[in-house]
Amino acid sequence: MRQADHPVLRAIQEIKKAVIGKDDCIVKVMTAILAGGHILIEDIPGVGKTTMALAFSRALNLEQHRIQFTPDVLPADVTGFSLYQKETNQFVYQPGAVMCNILLADEINRTSPKTQAALLEVMEERKVTVDHITRELPKPFIVIATQNPVGSAGTSMLPESQLDRFMVCMSMGYPDMEYELEIVKGKVSANPLEQVEPVMNGQQLLAMQKQVSGIFIHDAIYRYIGKLVSATRNHSMIELGISPRGTIALAKMVQSLAYLRGRTYALPEDVSDVFLDVEAHRIRMNAKARVNHVTAQDVLRNILEGTPKPSVVKKQS
Repeated sequence: MRQADHPVLRAIQEIKKAVIGKDDCIVKVMTAILAGGHILIEDIPGVGKTTMALAFSRALNLEQHRIQFTPDVLPADVTGFSLYQKETNQFVYQPGAVMCNILLADEINRTSPKTQAALLEVMEERKVTVDHITRELPKPFIVIATQNPVGSAGTSMLPESQLDRFMVCMSMGYPDMEYELEIVKGKVSANPLEQVEPVMNGQQLLAMQKQVSGIFIHDAIYRYIGKLVSATRNHSMIELGISPRGTIALAKMVQSLAYLRGRTYALPEDVSDVFLDVEAHRIRMNAKARVNHVTAQDVLRNILEGTPKPSVVKKQS
């Protein structure tokens, strides 16, 4: 994407006003949004996870709801509920937090598994069912969830079935000292989020998502994706490999990254550049890996290094 005035690039520039020194993270989140996926940001408190999500909702000009997950949050708070109205003698649906374009699920692993499960249908099907009535969610619909590292006080580990529904899982990490001082100076004088201007809207985003789905992927790159995925299912240190949902997510992210890079076709480096972010949270390491302190990222890097890239460079005419 070479046009400097393209809405996506302008949105990224706006988000940088509030999220300083994390350009790579901003691009990853934008790539997942263009691919139509949900984002999980796992990190310690205070590094800007919530600011990132709020900045995206402002720059993309989308309706945003935020729900702070705590142990007492109920599934009905997420999906909505029916309330009896005496005047009409009817039950009327009261929308839950999911009735929006961007749902910021803050500290999702601090709530109960039952409430976490309330998001499963919502994230996969973009629908919500209350009292046997299914309702469509607004389009586009994106979940940006944050969670504290597993083992932090008061956290409840997300099940594999829900982790699999996040297109990417990423970590922001501490900022460099230079950027951290910029953040401090900005926070002292004003709220950086107020500087973020809307440069897109929901209809534009839907149109771009449709364009992304048309990005060409050569059969050789599909086979490359297949080899990477298959390697996780036969690795000596992996107990649970990548599911077909994870394979689909990888292909969609590859299309989206190619689109962001201004191409109408995917290249092998698009695959390797998103592989860890898309797949690391989907695999479960076995006891052998845990004893040897081998992480999912370590194994996936080894798989990337050991799998030859195809030589495809562009779409065939």
